[in-house]
Amino acid sequence: MSESRIRDAYDTVATAYDAALRTELAAKPVDRALLDALLELCPGIVADVGCGPGHVTRHLAARHRAVVGVDLSPEMVALARSAAPELSFEVGSMLDLPVADGAWSGIVAFYSIIHLTAEERAVAFAEFARALAPGGWVLIAFHVSAADQPAGSVQHLAEWFGAAVDLDAFYLDPAVVSFDLAAAGFSVSASTLRSPVPSAEYPSRRCYLLARRGA
Repeated sequence: MSESRIRDAYDTVATAYDAALRTELAAKPVDRALLDALLELCPGIVADVGCGPGHVTRHLAARHRAVVGVDLSPEMVALARSAAPELSFEVGSMLDLPVADGAWSGIVAFYSIIHLTAEERAVAFAEFARALAPGGWVLIAFHVSAADQPAGSVQHLAEWFGAAVDLDAFYLDPAVVSFDLAAAGFSVSASTLRSPVPSAEYPSRRCYLLARRGA
């Protein structure tokens, strides 16, 4: 879908989104463990791509010396900068990352690919590969399925956090995403599926893929 639609939706809900998700990692031990595992693999800069208001970025920065955040939404980036002015946040698109080739050691993309079509995901994964140093790592999280939303389906949101939006969310088959990563030069090292955490998040089944860029 168009980046302008995505940007407008996230700009619209930024404050409510931040309030709802600011402390979500406290209830998600699997997420925290996977993020920490990525950091152990990455000696250099780790980028939170699609960082939103920066709650995941702050978790990373508390455990790693070099962390940056990138998001399409200026309102989200403004909130992230306000909460952590000592960190580096930049407005940018994962389809055209604002970084030199091979500059990053790792990438976290938590639920930031869920609004991309198959063609856009291919572009994003190619950008991930370009931005990562040889042997760099990416950790991607996405929704697999929910009630009345099987893998491969799309959900249109006309209202979100009480505001009017025009946003599509894709539920993705882990095998398809793994294939797309392989096509961009990554090898998947670990795949984790989990059920939703009751009362802590949207009730969807989720997947986390840890993949390495070829040397």
